[in-house]
Amino acid sequence: MKTIREDEGAATETAASADLAAQVFALTAERDRLAAERAELNDRLLRRIADFDNFRKRAERDRSDFLQFAGMEFVREMLPILDDFERALKTESADPRYTKGVQLIYTRLYDALKKMGLEPMDTEGKTFDPNLHQAVERVETDEAEDQSILGEFQRGYNFKGKLLRPAMVRVAVRPS
Repeated sequence: MKTIREDEGAATETAASADLAAQVFALTAERDRLAAERAELNDRLLRRIADFDNFRKRAERDRSDFLQFAGMEFVREMLPILDDFERALKTESADPRYTKGVQLIYTRLYDALKKMGLEPMDTEGKTFDPNLHQAVERVETDEAEDQSILGEFQRGYNFKGKLLRPAMVRVAVRPS
């Protein structure tokens, strides 16, 4: 027969092991909750990093687009000055130094605009394209192909591959 002390020891041992099992269960549940919370926080962190990276790229693209647009508008505003220099070079001058000075200024301005992205259009002898050219005069002739460009009133320009100003041209048409 067991003694009371043995029964009390066994009961205490059983209670202690039950208490220990409850603690292990609680710690396991806490560990699982913390692991899930960590995974969620890690996922949120990765999403925030991706959002920030997308924002940075979008801001850089917007900045680049703005700078290109600003450059395009500046070049567009400079075109009439470039046209004036071209007209000045076509006029006769008694002083060759004056003509040379105008030529020098024109060349420097033209080169600076080309560095920014200005691209002159070559229209002479090409076929008329209403997307690139503006027909100012239509000349009936049998000497040139129909819809070919005979001459240029005002040079057209592209800016970094985009149409900046259409060329004003004289276009050949077949006589009726």
